[in-house]
Amino acid sequence: MTRTEITPSTRLWWVRLLALAAVWGTSFLLIKVTLEAFVPLQISFGRVAAGALVLLVVAAASRDALPREPRLWLHLSVAALLLNTVPFTLFGYAEQRISSSLAGICNAATPLFTALLTLVALREERPDLRRVAGLVLGFGGVLLVLDVAGGVATGDTLGVAMVLGAALCYALGWIHLRRRVTGTAYSGVALSAGQLLAATAQLAVVTLAVTSPPAGYPWGALGAVAALGALGTGFAYVLQYRIIRDVGVTVAATVTYVIPLVAVAAGVAALGEQLHLHQLLGAAVILAGAWLSRAK
Repeated sequence: MTRTEITPSTRLWWVRLLALAAVWGTSFLLIKVTLEAFVPLQISFGRVAAGALVLLVVAAASRDALPREPRLWLHLSVAALLLNTVPFTLFGYAEQRISSSLAGICNAATPLFTALLTLVALREERPDLRRVAGLVLGFGGVLLVLDVAGGVATGDTLGVAMVLGAALCYALGWIHLRRRVTGTAYSGVALSAGQLLAATAQLAVVTLAVTSPPAGYPWGALGAVAALGALGTGFAYVLQYRIIRDVGVTVAATVTYVIPLVAVAAGVAALGEQLHLHQLLGAAVILAGAWLSRAK
């Protein structure tokens, strides 16, 4: 934990961290619910549109100006593609094949990809034995989840591959943000609002072009999409920036280790999903590898 001065307003950072883990962990359950009525692209579009609306309201209330420079909007559009448009859609298609619990477990590979790509893309980062061991251990955990030795169903393999693809997109997106977006004069809320606006525009074009209108609009599925956007995408971004401001990036990143636990608990409790022993063991190995590979 960064040893900044802890004031009464920051002492409850751990409550915010658990709230963020709960919001993001249950997102996999909500995706599974929305798939009963909508196709993945429609879910992604509703999610980013609702999230953008929340962040625009927050930005207006705090008088945060949105970016104006065309070059910055270009970088935000790339970030939107890597952090929202592609991964959100991949999660939807993946959960047509695998359980929400397994999707949450595989998403834990995100910090592994981030650590690996950081070592490659950012020259100031130098690998040490601990981080290399963490990467090897973590990806060994992915193989354990897939049960490479015993073999898995094709649908499981493709679904897991989609989630891993989403995790890779997240890693690429965060590196892009670090290199091209962070350090500007705009607030995190303003940049996030711009990113989600770009994602909304991207998904609006694609969704209208390749999907047909839903057969119906059941309230349960609509509520799940609204929760995914307003809470899992809008409110969560605000909460994340507050945690980073209070206790630093290193502590905020520990949310990654709690999300799979929430995803598994939600999937088992709400949907009666079952996990195999090798998947639970693989999850533990992935999280151990992610912990070892993190930056000090």
